[in-house]
Amino acid sequence: MQLMSEKSSAGGGLRERKKRATRAALAEAAVRLAAEHGAEKVTVEAISAAAGVSVRTFFNYFDTRDDAFVVIDAEAGARMRRAVLDAPAELSPLAALREAMAAELAEAEQQHELWRLHAEVLHASPHLLARGVGAHMAAEADLSDAVAERLRGAGATEDDTGPGLYPRLLAAVAGAAVRTSVDHWSAHQEEAAFLDVFHEVFTLLAAGLPAPSA
Repeated sequence: MQLMSEKSSAGGGLRERKKRATRAALAEAAVRLAAEHGAEKVTVEAISAAAGVSVRTFFNYFDTRDDAFVVIDAEAGARMRRAVLDAPAELSPLAALREAMAAELAEAEQQHELWRLHAEVLHASPHLLARGVGAHMAAEADLSDAVAERLRGAGATEDDTGPGLYPRLLAAVAGAAVRTSVDHWSAHQEEAAFLDVFHEVFTLLAAGLPAPSA
């Protein structure tokens, strides 16, 4: 789950929903074509045709061809940031992050194949992988900023949290928890639903990662 700067903005109206659907169709078409043929062989024309739009429309959503391969949902980070900030005050920062991420991952089981293909495409191309890492780091920094803002709203100071240390660590740990949940569920799909695995991982984090009993 990654974030990068994107031309379209979040919104609830019909026009914005159509824009998000078009962008999602372009990103999915790009990933599937790249997985089949290799990213370097996929053209903007092919991506546009597969998504059923014009090349001009493609460039309404992406500045370059490579942008379409890097991030599946560019608005996920903004939604999570808003969810963290709007979470009930009684929730801990970890619980607020958990709920924000769970809302984004609710359809993870249906999107699993696309996630897998996306990872394959990035790892097959060093420059796309580097951009993917950069996008992930940007998303993590945004979540860290949201946690810091939430803490300030609750009256916390740097003396309480360190100079950004706690928010940065929490965002990094939450990101690792999501990756661990995805990896574990991918290998044990018959044993549990993805969200059950996800919540178990965050329960372990909230408990301080106690060692399993013998």
